[in-house]
Amino acid sequence: MTITTVPKPASLVVRVCYAALFLIVLPWLLVSWATRLDRWLPLPVYKAPAVGWLLTIAGFMLMAAAMRDLWLHGRGLPASPFPPQRLVTVGAYRFIANPIYVGAVAVAFGLSLLAGSPAALWVVSPTLAMAAAAFVVGFERDATARRFGAIALPLLRIPGPTSERPAARDRLSVYVLVFLPWLVCYQAVESLGIPPDAVVAHFPWEMDLPVLPWTEAVYASTYLFVLAGPLVAKRVCDLRSFAMGGLWATAIIIPIYLLVPLIAPSRPVPGDGFWQSMMRWERAFDQPVTAFPSFHVVWTCLAARLWTTTYPQLTAVWWTLTAAVAVSCITTGMHAIVDVLAGLATFVAIERRGILWRHVCAAAERIANGWKEIDIGPIRLMNHGVFAAAGAMTGVLVSVYLTGGDSAGWILVLTAAAVLGAGLWGQIVEGSQLFLRPYGYFGSVVGVGLASAGAVAFGADGWLLFTALGVGGTFAQAIGRLRCLTQGCCHGGQAGASIGIRYTHRRSRVVRLTALSGKRLHPTPVYSAIWMLVVGVVLLRLWALAAPVQFIAGTYFILTGLGRFVEEHYRGEPQTAIVGGLRLYQWLAIVFVVFGAALTTLSSDSVPAPQPVDSTVVPMLLAVGLLTYVAYGVDFPRSNRRFSRLV
Repeated sequence: MTITTVPKPASLVVRVCYAALFLIVLPWLLVSWATRLDRWLPLPVYKAPAVGWLLTIAGFMLMAAAMRDLWLHGRGLPASPFPPQRLVTVGAYRFIANPIYVGAVAVAFGLSLLAGSPAALWVVSPTLAMAAAAFVVGFERDATARRFGAIALPLLRIPGPTSERPAARDRLSVYVLVFLPWLVCYQAVESLGIPPDAVVAHFPWEMDLPVLPWTEAVYASTYLFVLAGPLVAKRVCDLRSFAMGGLWATAIIIPIYLLVPLIAPSRPVPGDGFWQSMMRWERAFDQPVTAFPSFHVVWTCLAARLWTTTYPQLTAVWWTLTAAVAVSCITTGMHAIVDVLAGLATFVAIERRGILWRHVCAAAERIANGWKEIDIGPIRLMNHGVFAAAGAMTGVLVSVYLTGGDSAGWILVLTAAAVLGAGLWGQIVEGSQLFLRPYGYFGSVVGVGLASAGAVAFGADGWLLFTALGVGGTFAQAIGRLRCLTQGCCHGGQAGASIGIRYTHRRSRVVRLTALSGKRLHPTPVYSAIWMLVVGVVLLRLWALAAPVQFIAGTYFILTGLGRFVEEHYRGEPQTAIVGGLRLYQWLAIVFVVFGAALTTLSSDSVPAPQPVDSTVVPMLLAVGLLTYVAYGVDFPRSNRRFSRLV
């Protein structure tokens, strides 16, 4: 006999409100967001009704099936606050992980293609996909594992690290989860077209190199060589290595296509014939924007490694073919030399990513345990304040470069407001006898916002100042995270040996205030630094494209919020409050995303072109560096007054 528990009235009201939020309010907000952006944001229109209907219907069916499975087999609702009583591994969950989110994203893209809404296709739907991924990584996946002791392993998943012979599902998973996302992203970049500031990657003398039509046979062999790779693999671990390499290649190269405006126009095909016809047919489906780095080279290298592990006796054959393909990229006129070299460099980086990460962690661990201090009377000078000063100077330099020297004074005022706001936030949220002078990032954003609003009263362009300092602030925060390493704040929770770093210095907050000394911890300051550098480059690219100022500001909040949500999940600071299952700063990260989306809808003038920075800003940079160093690296160790001690 099954006993059904009837929710209490209050609980029922909460569940109804939660359902209304995600089934009514959120879709309405997404549609409204896309509609407002379509009015003024210039983006390529791409309408494909057949594909749109397919995605929309399939997405709705997948969501409906998954919700039914949760209700029937899990005895729960499709809502994280009200999880099912049992782990569901049947129905839709047997085939794919997170089917509700996958279905929702499919519906979003499907409706975008049906409506022909460029904003929905290029902004709203990708943001929804990133938000769903951030929620799964930053909360739901581990919450499910804690609740049930395991997570569902669907048929479609990245192959595991075992030496067994791959099953059909392992091979199919590579085509669905690796090749298909790559193809979609690749075609999306091509659909965006050539950027207005594109630079040709060919050296001048390259245009005189002969095009050899017969080498198209070598160039085209890549498709068969790569696509057949998953079918010949004899071990699951080899298939996994290939799949992970492909995912890393997609994650690295697709953003480069969008952020680096290098193109490689194909050189003319000489004469007529079979191979010439093949070359012209292939070029009809390719654009010069997807050239640097060459995916042709990267995929061939990844496939050669897979074929080598499967048939090692033919190693020379596989790598000779790879070299021939690299050369054919030039002889067919499809790529520039720098495209090929960049492709080879990308493959090496992917191959050595484990070694590279260990070097990064080793450097981070040295910084984390590199505390130095000097006492001068009642004053203490600490070395980690140099990182904060260097970050602030870099951020101000970028901001002045974007807005011009005339705004340098206001940039200085906003920087001071950022430091003051961070200090006040720290006192309100974390201040105590142990933390007499803490700082909080969210307070710096509030401080800059208030100062920018005040600047408007004096005739300044508050939005421009606010946005420029936000762009510069991404680089300031990336460098400033090195201070977090040394001080031990913003530290992570426990991690695996191949990922984490150890804090052992007696001054580190990890050693003084937690039981995590000497244990491997997630290097969350490093995660944050890497992400903020990426965000900074994205914002600089939008600035170079003369995007509207408030769209850039909104993008800052969206990307920063998504990154912070995931980062907070891996943090291990015990003093951070948990509210409704999420860390306090995860809730603020969600607010950032929503606020950023709202900001992007406020149409405004395009940002001005960056201006060269002259030597007159040097005194201001030195003043900023000194101010920041005093705030973050100088204290009074024998005082217990508020704001007196950093340690």
